[in-house]
Amino acid sequence: MIMITSFANPRVAQAFVDYMATQGVILTIQQHTQSDIWLADDSQLSRVHRELEQFLANPGDPRYLAASWSAGDTSSGLSYQRYPFLATIRQKAGPFTLATIAACVLVWLAMQVFGDRSVMVWLAWPYDESLRYEFWRYFSHALLHFSLLHITFNLLWWWYLGGPLEKRLGSGKLITLTIISALLSGYVQAKFSGPLFGGLSGTVYALMGYVWLRGERDPESGIFMQRGLMVFAVLWIVLGFFDILGLAIANAAHLTGLLVGLAMALVDTLHARKRT
Repeated sequence: MIMITSFANPRVAQAFVDYMATQGVILTIQQHTQSDIWLADDSQLSRVHRELEQFLANPGDPRYLAASWSAGDTSSGLSYQRYPFLATIRQKAGPFTLATIAACVLVWLAMQVFGDRSVMVWLAWPYDESLRYEFWRYFSHALLHFSLLHITFNLLWWWYLGGPLEKRLGSGKLITLTIISALLSGYVQAKFSGPLFGGLSGTVYALMGYVWLRGERDPESGIFMQRGLMVFAVLWIVLGFFDILGLAIANAAHLTGLLVGLAMALVDTLHARKRT
């Protein structure tokens, strides 16, 4: 066997091998530090070198892509790294992000076993004057979720935005944002509709506001949220206030959380610009 060439990108190597297969030339790939291409039939060496020169001149030619569709198979020898679901969750989130997800899931499971009311007795916003000194209640209401859709929606956003924020800016930043937004969004929601509410969405909206504005004003922070998602977030608040969706939505908590996130991002980016 003769080694023809090596490619750093295994997908590029596979494209050339697939194309040559459509020309009746069988090449094989061996994975080492790079993707090495080998030829078994010495008599086809000059032809392979000519085709290789053309391939290197324009590897993006549609004929090479078409060859991968027609000749590619799963026995090429290429191995692509796989990321199991839980490993992916851990890879893109810090300890506080994961701890909050675990706490929400455990509380939700407890609500399924013991009932919503039994758990809310311990974790809901102070619903009686005698409970005002049970300080955990000003934050633990964020752990309460009342349906599978409710908790899934909130935790996906929490992981998607909170994970990168914690990875880039540290756990302290995420903890601070969580504490402030849970406290203020809970306070406003209690004034707006009473103490029987719950969910992480006030903090999720704070994350939306913070990540979006921080990304707009300080791109070097490494966190961002697409403007289209920000439009969606604001539209959801508007729809909630007009009761168009017919759902029980903590509108006041959403709006308060969003404003908290925007305010924190504004303060942080002002400080960052002063330092530079």
